[in-house]
Amino acid sequence: MHILITGATGLIGRRLTQRLLALSHSVSVLTRDVTRARGLFGERVDYWPSLQDKPSLDGIDAVINLAGEPIADKRWSKAQKARLCHSRWDLTERLAALIHVSERPPAVLISGSAVGYYGDQDQAVVTEEEAPHDEFTHRLCQRWEALALRAQSNGTRVCLLRTGVVLAPHGGALAKMLPPFRLGLGGPIGNGRQYLPWIHLDDMVSGILFLLDTPTLSGPFNMVAPYPAHNEQFAALLAKTLGRPAWLRMPAWAIRLMMGEAAVLVLGGQHAVPKRLEDAGFRFRYVDLEQALASVIQPPA
Repeated sequence: MHILITGATGLIGRRLTQRLLALSHSVSVLTRDVTRARGLFGERVDYWPSLQDKPSLDGIDAVINLAGEPIADKRWSKAQKARLCHSRWDLTERLAALIHVSERPPAVLISGSAVGYYGDQDQAVVTEEEAPHDEFTHRLCQRWEALALRAQSNGTRVCLLRTGVVLAPHGGALAKMLPPFRLGLGGPIGNGRQYLPWIHLDDMVSGILFLLDTPTLSGPFNMVAPYPAHNEQFAALLAKTLGRPAWLRMPAWAIRLMMGEAAVLVLGGQHAVPKRLEDAGFRFRYVDLEQALASVIQPPA
């Protein structure tokens, strides 16, 4: 299968590309930084610096679209919100247009989204049918998904990845949490009751491959482990894994002062569950948070 990947140098994209190559797929990578991508994947993949010279996506069997500006790296100024949106919207719109004009279009577009689609859902259990709350993360994801769905036709199905916090050995949200916890300065955030929907990187990649290989599946999928944790529980288990205390609670006002509007990413949450993925027959390797954390974190010395 010839697969085009965007965001291949990101947290999920790196592991996914390596898995696809190991499975003997032919991989093309869309990247603005060919030098960096080549340093990761060598000459095993075909590098596309842009889509400008592509009249269609004929010859591509599947597209996996993971590109986008990291959402939690900076405060949400007006300019940063625009970057977050257009880094996702513009590329997705272009991919959908190229798929639409292809004589032999890719059989599937698997496109990124996030559990932020639902907004802050407090304690409610969130399946793919849950009505969203209208806030910035929802509006970003709603249009992102709508643009991807333009690619849908009798020849192309579209799967949408509503992804939670991805736990990985290097990078991602966990890398930002670890330094204070390693120093014994970690703890719950705010009241600690907000849900944190998580997924192990291995399950995330396996879930994408499952969607790739199951031609009957389309639409949105919550890419999260079956049992999300309250922030307080997550902090306790992370500290336990590191052999450190977790007594220093970060007050909500301090988070809002540091992050501004983006504080909703950690003060809000979703009790999201992977209903459609499990109903389709996917089986998670990591369903226990403590087991997942132990697999990605070096034990204390």
